[in-house]
Amino acid sequence: MLRARASFFRNLLVATDTCVVAGSVIAAYFVRFGPLARWYPPAEAPDTIGFARHSIPVIAATAITMLVFLASNLYVARRDQRLHVELRAILRATVMAVLLTFAFVSFFSRILFDGRDPSRLQYVTWAGLLFVSMTVWRIVFRSAVRKLRRRGWNLRHVAIIGTGRLGQIACRTLRRNGWTGLNPVYFVTHEPRATRPQCLDLPVRGGLEDLEAVLEQNVVSGVFIALPARRAGELPRLLERLQRFPVDVRVVPDMNPSHLPINMTAGELEGMPILSIRETPLAGWGGVTKRALDLVGGLAALAIFAVPMAVIAVLVRLSGPGPVIFRQERMSLNGQCFSLFKFRTMRTDLDERTVLARAAEAAGAAAAEEDPETGPADAAAARRHWTRRDDPRITGVGRFLRKTSLDELPQLFNVLLGEMSLVGPRPERPELIARFRDDWRGYMLRQNVKAGMTGWAQVNGLRGDTSLRKRLQYDLFYIRNWSLLFDLRILWMTIFRGFVHPNAH
Repeated sequence: MLRARASFFRNLLVATDTCVVAGSVIAAYFVRFGPLARWYPPAEAPDTIGFARHSIPVIAATAITMLVFLASNLYVARRDQRLHVELRAILRATVMAVLLTFAFVSFFSRILFDGRDPSRLQYVTWAGLLFVSMTVWRIVFRSAVRKLRRRGWNLRHVAIIGTGRLGQIACRTLRRNGWTGLNPVYFVTHEPRATRPQCLDLPVRGGLEDLEAVLEQNVVSGVFIALPARRAGELPRLLERLQRFPVDVRVVPDMNPSHLPINMTAGELEGMPILSIRETPLAGWGGVTKRALDLVGGLAALAIFAVPMAVIAVLVRLSGPGPVIFRQERMSLNGQCFSLFKFRTMRTDLDERTVLARAAEAAGAAAAEEDPETGPADAAAARRHWTRRDDPRITGVGRFLRKTSLDELPQLFNVLLGEMSLVGPRPERPELIARFRDDWRGYMLRQNVKAGMTGWAQVNGLRGDTSLRKRLQYDLFYIRNWSLLFDLRILWMTIFRGFVHPNAH
């Protein structure tokens, strides 16, 4: 019954997607020679343009697109798949389908399509319409299916093997995420025999010794294996026993979630299964697109801020002796060190005794990160000083630059050199990282991406005298959920929240 329902929804999705694709091809013609014709008039006279000759072939385009969608696994049931993952797959499939259709029509235009040669702009229009229409339709489809599942339709009943802490976590997680349609109906204890009748208001049908009998008498479509770590050695034998049953099998590893702040993925190499626990999310095309954004955005920002940076450089030079650009060693991707550029904001002509005396008079609490620009001769003494709001070493110009974050503008050159990114966790000094890596679990996972000029923590106000723990949480959230759209969102928020902020000093 459950598989019949799944087949029905899959066939329905294929049929409706076919209509959406065909409709987008037809709509692309009318948009190209309708509204777009006002700004980009076609080369031919309007009265000679006809749908039969100047439109993209509907049948060929629909067939190629649906084949690409099928090859992209857009119709494989993944009830635990997030919407943004599906939309990324649709975007890739859309681009591939449009390119293949363009190549197919161009090659066979003389043979099959009577010399038909639709405009390039029409293909671009079709790509945009196809992605938007598919996105809207899939969102509507998901919403409709969720409503059906809330009413008890299209559910896939699953059993949970393991009644310990991990099994209960799995059950609660599935219940909280009812949109997946995965409904836990009973437990099988991880002990040889059942020792209690219920767990979380669900029946415990038996133990591992009764597994085959339980699954035969209580048919389910899937099994979640949630064995405690001490029982992990039984997993291979358990998987072998489950091969006799036509059920989907998922394994919930007994690992502390704090040890896995980055999405875990599974793969294989020549048949050898590999579980990726810690891996940069910017491998492959992700890194290419992020680097392209850094180059385009960095060059655009330099063009915008070139004159202000020149003015700031003159003001810094007039503020006192010392270099205009301050350099300091920081750490970025994979623990690689680089020289970070900033406009100098502090005096360099104060000796250690003067600094200590003035710092003792300055009010304010210690900040969460050490100030980079210290003037004392003793480096050990310098490391004991923390940034204060009224630090006596900060110049008048420097105070303004810090409050407006304009002292960070030279880091655009770090971005163009590939040492930093526009968006990412803020870079830290190597000696601080050496200390924090032992005090803060997961801190080194910040090094799985390039350090950034702005970040998710910064646009949420976590700067200056704010919690280091909270910053780390926001940085790890960014790494787990990275996407190009997320970067663009942070850059947009930086315009309004990233420059002037009460915590910036």
